[in-house]
Amino acid sequence: MSSCTGPRGRKWRTDFQDITERWLKVLLVLSTRLTYELSGAYTYVRIHGRRTDLLPPSPSQRTKMEIFNHTSVNGFTLLSFSALQHLQILLFILILLTYVICVVGNSAIIAIVQLELSLHTPMYLYISTFAALEIVFVSSTVPNLLSNLVLSEKKISFIGCFTQLYVFNSLGVTECYLLAIMVFDRHLAINSPLRYPSIMTNQFCIKLAIVPWLVGFLIVLAPTIITARLQFCGPHEINHFLCDFAPLQSLACSIPVYVIVLTSSVAFIDVVVPFIIILGLYIRIIITVLKIRSGEGKKKAFSTCSSHLIVASLFYGTATIVYVKPNGSQYDKFLALMYTAVTPLVNPFIYTFRNRDVKNVFRRYLGYLVKQQ
Repeated sequence: MSSCTGPRGRKWRTDFQDITERWLKVLLVLSTRLTYELSGAYTYVRIHGRRTDLLPPSPSQRTKMEIFNHTSVNGFTLLSFSALQHLQILLFILILLTYVICVVGNSAIIAIVQLELSLHTPMYLYISTFAALEIVFVSSTVPNLLSNLVLSEKKISFIGCFTQLYVFNSLGVTECYLLAIMVFDRHLAINSPLRYPSIMTNQFCIKLAIVPWLVGFLIVLAPTIITARLQFCGPHEINHFLCDFAPLQSLACSIPVYVIVLTSSVAFIDVVVPFIIILGLYIRIIITVLKIRSGEGKKKAFSTCSSHLIVASLFYGTATIVYVKPNGSQYDKFLALMYTAVTPLVNPFIYTFRNRDVKNVFRRYLGYLVKQQ
């Protein structure tokens, strides 16, 4: 007993407590850092009333932490037009008709350009490429919207949401730059008519038609990835009929500054840069056309680019109204529906009724089909 209560006993108990405390500290640090990797909730622990700070997580641990947080989000709910329950069937019928007419009309333009040898020119190559792009563009959002209008289940998976976000925005950027390529083609034809055939060769036209697709699908990749890595809080309900950057980022617990900067920079490159190119080229086209003395020459020059001018104005006009004006309006979804479904619908009719060559070919094929009946 004396050995336990004497100086040696007290020293032995002190050494034992120190050893126990050290091992306990090691075990707590290791177990707590493992928990930190999953939740990030711990910053320190107390051992015998004393605070013990833990080491901060490494970059790889933060990555694991982010993956854990993201996998906890199974999906999102697209509210679409849920507030208009009494108009769900009417909206379904109208949007379905719009989608069918859009696909059929743009498919008809592609078929006419492919079948008619006289239309195998750079301008009509870009028109048929634009028609194919419109079909894919509306198909990235409208079918899912139609299902949301008639089904009670309005959920979209996490992967499905960000796949739609990436494809929809990539196709939108592709459309912006393809419109710029089409203006460049008309600018070259009007300002350099003698050099036009030698410059716009078949191989060069195909390369130019591919460039917008590459730009669109590459430039949207970075903002899509950083948005997918955000931590999302609260009810995962998107007050829209599609997954887009603004509605998704509004659900994030917090948005780092670099995410805002990158998204804004990419939006500038996506929309403003091609718009400046289109505006500059059209100014040069107008200046050149005004220098033409004959009225017939001016009319012919303007007729070659009037259809494109109307299409570009419709696309940029509706898109600008949606993205430039302040968010939060109850009409946001209807305005977004304008450029995602209605504008692609009217494009085939613009190119048919405003373009003399396409109109003549269409009449000839239609007359042929009537005779066959």
